[in-house]
Amino acid sequence: MFGRIIILFMVVCMAACTSPEKPVRFAIVSDLHAEDVPDGKERLDSFITAASCADVDFIIELGDFCRLDSVSQPYLNIWDRFSGDKYHVIGNHDMDKYAPEEYVEGMGMPGRYYSFDSGNFHFIVLDGNNLYDGKEYRHYAKANYYVDASMRAFIDPEQMEWLKCDLEKTEKRCVIFSHQSIDAVVKNGDKVRQILEDENRRAGFKKVVLAFSGHNHSNYTKVINGITYMQMNSASYVWIEQPSMTEKRYPEEINQKYSLMKYSITYDAPLYALVTLTSKGAEVKGKKAKFMPPTPEELNLKDSLDGFPLVSVIEDADIEF
Repeated sequence: MFGRIIILFMVVCMAACTSPEKPVRFAIVSDLHAEDVPDGKERLDSFITAASCADVDFIIELGDFCRLDSVSQPYLNIWDRFSGDKYHVIGNHDMDKYAPEEYVEGMGMPGRYYSFDSGNFHFIVLDGNNLYDGKEYRHYAKANYYVDASMRAFIDPEQMEWLKCDLEKTEKRCVIFSHQSIDAVVKNGDKVRQILEDENRRAGFKKVVLAFSGHNHSNYTKVINGITYMQMNSASYVWIEQPSMTEKRYPEEINQKYSLMKYSITYDAPLYALVTLTSKGAEVKGKKAKFMPPTPEELNLKDSLDGFPLVSVIEDADIEF
């Protein structure tokens, strides 16, 4: 009898040890610019519906989402339809009318940078919305960042120290979220990447595995020193910094109401992605769309803008850890 109990105990232990890993799933969207496009509500609704149907563990937006005024309340109501955990990242345009403290409080964020756990993963939200003039760091606030580009998009020293400590405190694999890309746009991104790489060396395994960013209204995936950096396209449009012949895209009343359209090309469907994380890697399933005509080709544009791919998709990606 005792022998049977031992065997049964061993079988139960083996079953527990070989039980399938529970993946972490989340939905990610960036640069919705909800009030600045004529179908912002529909685009956000599509994202929330997809996230809910996929039963993801959480949703996150990477900045340039919507404002805090009464006009924006319908967008926040749609966002709140998702019943699970919800996270925000501060984008530069989120600071057009607000100070960071106002935005953090209004969006219910833990802070301008913060971290959280889900399953076997640790997630870190960074804030690259800082000015640096060579002497002093100042946060973006109420459109003060419309200055020389060399002064924009820094991670401040206080945040860098917090990042080091936060990484050391966890034994979980880590995923980074930021608005501006730390591989290309954050001015001191090399120092941020060094912190991530140093932690991987200290931990003795690939601890920081993946970093998502927005801001550039583009899509690409690159690997730098073992860490994958993925740029998430805008949910809505690409800014081309020249007239886009939008009179052929929308009726006059739309173009008058949404002046941003004059220099933009809208995507004909919302872009976002569903991400599945396991100990082996990440599977990214991105949405694809087409440019609303006149297309970049019809406007004689090249296949990139400022070095970033000019595309209307978020490509699927399979990333090995």
